[in-house]
Amino acid sequence: MKESILIAEDEDRLREIVREYLEDEDFKVLEAANGREAIEIFQSGSIDLVLIDIMMPEIDGWSLCRKLRKESDVPIIIITARSDEDDKLMGFELGADEYVTKPFSPKVLVARVKSLLKRAKGTLNREEYIISEGELVIDKKAYVAKLRGEDIGLTPREYEILLHLLSNKGNVLTRENLLDNIWGYDYYGDGRVVDAHIKKIRKKLGDYGQCIKTVLRAGYKFEVN
Repeated sequence: MKESILIAEDEDRLREIVREYLEDEDFKVLEAANGREAIEIFQSGSIDLVLIDIMMPEIDGWSLCRKLRKESDVPIIIITARSDEDDKLMGFELGADEYVTKPFSPKVLVARVKSLLKRAKGTLNREEYIISEGELVIDKKAYVAKLRGEDIGLTPREYEILLHLLSNKGNVLTRENLLDNIWGYDYYGDGRVVDAHIKKIRKKLGDYGQCIKTVLRAGYKFEVN
């Protein structure tokens, strides 16, 4: 069954180009010219990933991202002409998994879509499937983190960060290390992106959130009290 990609973009020509590239890779593509239409399409069917433009009529990309994240853990890639670091940070704080700045290569965008879907569906090669700490359990085969048997509801990016921290329990991981291992070496952003994700993970972990320690002027580590 084809994976479904929703493109929320008000520029008809850009939407058409992205659709053609995705369809060439055998994806099913649905299109929305504004945020309200995107919500209706998302709620009416099964969507595997959403591409969101920020500057859209009726409901903007920020509001759309916020609403979708409240309803679902679907992977989200923000596409925008706004390259300011604060805008990128805002996107990640709202739950986006990737941030692509216009102009961009459609081929690179498709590669990011494939990579994000691969992570989200747990098809990465793993030597071990279960890693745990007390009542916190990560099933790497199912690509899910559970606390006391309940799915925590992490986004793909949050999942990768928590997995990386727990896999290196007791060791300090710098922001640069997390950026390189999770965002990739081609990411040109600052450590505030990591900080924003850590804040959201701690909140979702509840009392286990205190296990993620901030190491002053260094980074973070997972350590049980």
